[in-house]
Amino acid sequence: MDLDAKVCYCFHVSRRKLVNFARQSQPKVASQLSQCGGAGTGCGWCIPFLKQIFEEQRDGVATELDQLTPDEYAQKRAEYVRSGKGTPPPGATPLPPAQI
Repeated sequence: MDLDAKVCYCFHVSRRKLVNFARQSQPKVASQLSQCGGAGTGCGWCIPFLKQIFEEQRDGVATELDQLTPDEYAQKRAEYVRSGKGTPPPGATPLPPAQI
């Protein structure tokens, strides 16, 4: 996924915002990335990816985000939400249509 793609669909936070926040604030733990626009505090889908962004900035390792397209990421989030694992807050990006 490119830097302008959304990572947090609940609060509309892009990968670029998260990467820049991590560079500037140097968080001690991944959960501090939630201070960037509330990322990770909605449905919970993006939490593993916030951890990856944290590790990427700390250790310079590639992430799963580098392998996913924005459409694949959105579809996986939709599957997560539809399976009952998280509830997006009001104002979150709507889920894409279910794939058959």
